[in-house]
Amino acid sequence: MTPPTVSVALCTYNGAQYVAEQVRSILNQTMPPSQLVISDDGSTDDTLEIIAGVTQGSTVTVDIIRNVAPLGVVRNFQQAMLACTGQLIALSDQDDVWHPDRLEVAVARFEASSELMLAHSDARLVDGQGHPLGYSLFDALGVSARERTDAAHGDEFAALLRRNLVTGAAALFSARVVEPAVPFPDLWIHDEWLAVIATAIGEGELIDAELVDYRQHGANQIGVQKLGLRAQLSKLVEPRNGRNVYLANRTALLVERLESLGDLVRPEALASARAKLAHLRVRANYSRNRLARFIPVLRELRTGRYGRYTRGTGDVLRDLLQPAGDESDAGQRIVAGKG
Repeated sequence: MTPPTVSVALCTYNGAQYVAEQVRSILNQTMPPSQLVISDDGSTDDTLEIIAGVTQGSTVTVDIIRNVAPLGVVRNFQQAMLACTGQLIALSDQDDVWHPDRLEVAVARFEASSELMLAHSDARLVDGQGHPLGYSLFDALGVSARERTDAAHGDEFAALLRRNLVTGAAALFSARVVEPAVPFPDLWIHDEWLAVIATAIGEGELIDAELVDYRQHGANQIGVQKLGLRAQLSKLVEPRNGRNVYLANRTALLVERLESLGDLVRPEALASARAKLAHLRVRANYSRNRLARFIPVLRELRTGRYGRYTRGTGDVLRDLLQPAGDESDAGQRIVAGKG
């Protein structure tokens, strides 16, 4: 059986320091892609000249898009994905390094299941010089053994409703996800939006292996940081500043999109998204007074929705302990939405 074709969507912006190493790691895969799309967001350094030198003579088709006016990370990835022609699309940051079998391992999962829309993996965190930091991406995100098991062998849409586990730099999507996912909404990061749409219309699978060196160098546009216990506890008492309203508005956009896709979406996924929206709207309307929240939080806890649609105890404590903060921004008002 002929393996599916793979396109790589690589977004760049002033990435001269690291991009050559990343592009080489893509071209030197044990299962090379058929196409590499470079969407450059107005670089003022020699990023594109470096890429041209590295890709010269390669059998991989290289397509370059130059943005005169920067689009920003989310819109730039949308543009790159729309230019991809492969049956599968791998997202790529400009400053990482792929392990040689990154594509081969992920593509094998798609060959094993016609319903798979997303395969994503863990990553090894490294510093600016490529030295391992001693822990993985999932370690930094605090992904539990239960979450890994549920995402690898269960309903990953349900897992993603609780929180995002997908990092675009370690993800491979079916090209069938692109049409229902675009346009990417403003309140969502591209990778988590793609992941939740993918798993609403098909299957997703977590690969519990480190297939990418995910570089952390202080200038990342989107990065990750491992939080110590003190930092985790501090989040429980930092001002909410409209956080629950923001989460409700994001989920309203998700429900609207899923409803617009009709029979393409699994009925149970739409039902779960609607239930999460109902949960978040309750939380968005909690009192600014912490004492006045106790009974409503307890009432919502008894529904079981904290456990099904959030990280559970941590979010309960946040709702009980966090001061209201500044919630005056009109953009933080609850949108009507559907569902």
